[in-house]
Amino acid sequence: MIQATLHQLVVFEATARHGSFTRAAEELFITQPTVSSQIKQLTRAVGLPLFEQIGKRLYLTEAGKELMVTCQDIFERLDNFEMKVADLKGTKQGRLHLAVITTAKYFIPRILGSFCQQYPGIEIALNVTNHQQIQKRMMDNEDDLYILSHPPEDMELSTQSFMDNHLAVVAPQNHPLAMERNIPIHRLNDEPFIMRETGSGTRQAVQQLFAKHKVLVKVRLELGSNEAIKHAIAGGLGISVLSQHTLIGEGPNSDLTILDVQHFPIRCRWYAAYPAGKQLSVIAQTFLDYLMLESQKIQIPSLKLFATV
Repeated sequence: MIQATLHQLVVFEATARHGSFTRAAEELFITQPTVSSQIKQLTRAVGLPLFEQIGKRLYLTEAGKELMVTCQDIFERLDNFEMKVADLKGTKQGRLHLAVITTAKYFIPRILGSFCQQYPGIEIALNVTNHQQIQKRMMDNEDDLYILSHPPEDMELSTQSFMDNHLAVVAPQNHPLAMERNIPIHRLNDEPFIMRETGSGTRQAVQQLFAKHKVLVKVRLELGSNEAIKHAIAGGLGISVLSQHTLIGEGPNSDLTILDVQHFPIRCRWYAAYPAGKQLSVIAQTFLDYLMLESQKIQIPSLKLFATV
């Protein structure tokens, strides 16, 4: 392995991640024969096959899997070293890898915008996904920080709560219950309902509350997008439960209203999380500290703003 070069490790990591010489070459802006050549040289240095090909896709051997873990550790340490050197020079430079669940897109970009203005030397790689995918990214240690509302209980994580995430019943303005107050939750029985996709944290919270109070709704649609759900509600297809953050940008003339239903809103919190034992980079810690302060300035739409009077 002493004969292996850093460039060969970079080529190997990209090839392993994509499972393809071609896609690795495209990412690294080199030719496919160059990728193949670098992998062959690295394989000779290791002394064991790193890939096996099944059909058109490459799969890691046991030796390849071990080398992939080693590469990730090496690259993370090099990134941290580069950031610490920049910090010692009195600057903040580097790349922040951030993964957030879809609902967080209603406030995270604004925080990132002001963060990047304050630290122009920092680049952001933002991945917006659902809870299932974010758990996979956590297990693979793909990002520096994760923003989510329901940290998985079966993973050892370091978490910091930073802001309320209230889930409310959202309906069209002309819904029969829009004029009522303190609506018993059982009035939702048999209501046409629009549900988030399986794996969504919002869906899990709603199902737990409905099961507790024996509420049975008619699931008319399952949608994976908050915006699609809002349009479906406005179109009269049913009601739903959404984070009040999704209503940022709505106003008095909105087609939507929040129903005043008992046991709502479901009071959740937003969390910044990362695997327990992970050493945060200078950049990640700087953003985490910034997030804790700036999130307190965000105005969350309330029942009074939307309910028909």
